[in-house]
Amino acid sequence: MTLVPNRLLSDGQSMPAMGLGTWPLDDDEAAEAVVTALELGYRLIDTAANYGNEAGVGGAVSRSPVPREEIVVTTKLPGRDQGFDETLVSFEQSRARLGLERIDLYLIHWPLPRLDRYVESWRAMIRLQAEGLVGSIGVSNFTATHIDRLVRETGVPPAVNQIELHPLFPQGAMLDYDQAKGIVTQSYMPLGRGVLLDEARIGAIASAHDVSPAQVVLRWHVQRGAIPIPKSATPARQATNLDVFRFALTDGEMAAMGGFDHRRLAGDPDTFEEF
Repeated sequence: MTLVPNRLLSDGQSMPAMGLGTWPLDDDEAAEAVVTALELGYRLIDTAANYGNEAGVGGAVSRSPVPREEIVVTTKLPGRDQGFDETLVSFEQSRARLGLERIDLYLIHWPLPRLDRYVESWRAMIRLQAEGLVGSIGVSNFTATHIDRLVRETGVPPAVNQIELHPLFPQGAMLDYDQAKGIVTQSYMPLGRGVLLDEARIGAIASAHDVSPAQVVLRWHVQRGAIPIPKSATPARQATNLDVFRFALTDGEMAAMGGFDHRRLAGDPDTFEEF
């Protein structure tokens, strides 16, 4: 079992430096993936209402011999439920599907600025945290403009910002912003859908360290201060992905990892609408 270091969040909670993503697994697939992941040493599990697998994730967590207090379960508020009262209702629905008394990290999935409800959703999440129903609150796919507004209108910054981040879309400015504000960045789609894993320069770095190309990319995230949450339902790949804390990339290798053409693979937070 791989031991994963923890990161301290601004609200005093802690979080593993690597997690397991579960999209687009269904309930049965997610349950199986989470069971093996927990056995291998994962302690951060990511899901969302819109993934349709909260029941599978929660069931696996509840059945695991790993103590519940060691596991950080993340889920996300869908766009259709934004708004103060709607967020409170949606949270209870997620909590029921997960079958858990407490959600460790609750995120607004997308800002949906056209709806202009994310601030009210954030106020509801602040209340949920104050009531002890949520450990930490954060956002996903938020830009600096969106976060600045949350802080300006509520005085409460997110502990986490989960964003698309990979060598094809390195998000340097957003990562710097989060770090300056004391916000931990999580990387979803950290392997960029595998687009770069056959690249010669990544292969050369992997050979130099006797690791896989995926491990090189995930180590790049860790050394940049981000928490990657790669999805895998394959135990062998889960184990390999997690094993990135025994080697380090040189400055030159880190620079080489940033030399790719940049492009998004997911939606633009200013225009993408997720319901």
